[in-house]
Order: sequence, then C-alpha cells, then structure tokens
Amino acid sequence: MIELQTISDLRRWASGERAAGRRVALVPTMGYLHEGHLRLVDAARGRADSTVMSVFVNPLQFGPAEDLARYPRDLARDRVLAEDRGVTALFAPSEQVMYPAGSEIRVLPGATAERWEGAARPGHFAGVLTVVAKLFHLAEPDVACFGRKDIQQATLVRQMVRDLDWPLEIVVVPTVREPDGLALSSRNAYLNPDERRRALVLSRALGAAHEAYRAGRRRAGALLDAMRPQLALEPAVTVEYVAIAEPRALTPVDVVEADTVVALAARVGSTRLIDNIILDQGLGG
Repeated sequence: MIELQTISDLRRWASGERAAGRRVALVPTMGYLHEGHLRLVDAARGRADSTVMSVFVNPLQFGPAEDLARYPRDLARDRVLAEDRGVTALFAPSEQVMYPAGSEIRVLPGATAERWEGAARPGHFAGVLTVVAKLFHLAEPDVACFGRKDIQQATLVRQMVRDLDWPLEIVVVPTVREPDGLALSSRNAYLNPDERRRALVLSRALGAAHEAYRAGRRRAGALLDAMRPQLALEPAVTVEYVAIAEPRALTPVDVVEADTVVALAARVGSTRLIDNIILDQGLGG
C-alpha cells in the first residue's frame, strides 16, 4: 500500500492506474476505521483492480457545536487496517490540502437534504457533497462505495452523480452490526458501558418495525406504534426523529412497501447516533 498526502500525489497515482487499464474504486472515510469501513473495501476490491481509501475528517460537515475537535483519530492504526484489508493507496490529506486559504465554493444539495439529518444538522450535507465531489474529481474512480448506515448521505451522493452526470457506479454496502445489533460507528467510542447498553434501543426499535411489517402491518403509523414501546424502555435516550420514507428521495410515506426505509437518530448521553433498516431486510440487511 502506498500513502498519498497531496492532490498532485492522488492525481498522479490515479492517472497511472487508468493508463495501465486498471479499474479504480474509491472508499471515502473519516478514519478511525472499523469493520463497517473494511466491508466497503471488500466491496470495492470485488469491483475494481485498485482501491484508494481516503482518510479525512472533513470540517465542512460539522456544525459549530458538534464534535469536530474530539472526533476519534488514529491514522497509524488506520494504515495497518487498510493495508491488511488490501487497500492499494491511502489518501490522507491535511485540511490545508483539501481547503487551502480562499476556498469558498460549495456543493449545495436540494430538497432531499432538508429533512431528517439535514434538518437536524443544517449545512451538513453541503459539506459532505463538497468533499465527495472533490474526491471524485481528483481520483476519477470507476466505482465508489458508501455505507448504508448513512443512508441519507448515500442517497444524496447518488443524486449528485446522476444530476451532474458523473460516469461512475455508486455501491451502497449494508450496515455492519455488533452481535447484539448495535450498528458500528466511529462515534461508538464515545459511549461508556451504561450508554453502550442503552444504545441498543435504536436497533431494537428498528427490529420492532421490521417484525410489524412481517406481521402484515402496512401503515407507517402502525410501525411507529410498534417502535414506541421499545423506545420508551430507555427514557434517557433522546430520540430526535423517526423517519419512514421511500428510498429514492427519502420522502415520508403513509403506506410502506418492502423497500421502505425506517431510520432514526437519537442522543445517548452526549453521543448522537443514527441507524436504519430497509423494511423487508431488517437488521440483517
């Protein structure tokens, strides 16, 4: 594995891969890698000859009161995990490289970014799409892999690729979970043991929605009714939203189908967590 730190490094590497006729996959991350990130690498390697992973904590997607300063970082550990999983090149730029002095142009999303996560974190998706667009421009990948846990992000990236006519494939990889159901997240490192136990209420509530669907309930309200008793078991967990939405633009629905998305966000102590399922797949999808 080689490490790239500058824009010219990445462009030179990507140009060489294309000149050699190799198909390139991109795995964008903010580092502090876990098995969820590494499954993205697996998906990328199955679709391309060379895989470049970016490790960059993107300041544009953090609000002024969010956790940019304390977001977990361990580049040395990330290097080992990435190389062991078969990453070809690791792009680990500084903030100055990605956003030099005077950088001000941003990618502004549309209505899909105004609900759910976008409403809870104003400006978040403009930051996400800006950094992703820059990575697409620099690496010119044939395929890029994103995790389903951040389903609204993946939806908006797909829309951006479609609307801006980028010639690349977007692959969304299923969420990876702990054996007890907790979705893997770099922010899980913030949780103390008691909070870690309480955080299970997110996946249990989603599981209740899945079971209600399997039992024949097709109204969104009925799924919410199935989720509420689970959420009530942990009153210290503050739910920010529960979304029941169609999968293309995450518009709310009253009647659910197999591919309906059920998503939620909640605060466990000071830690904000998100999770979701595709309704007919449940926690295993």
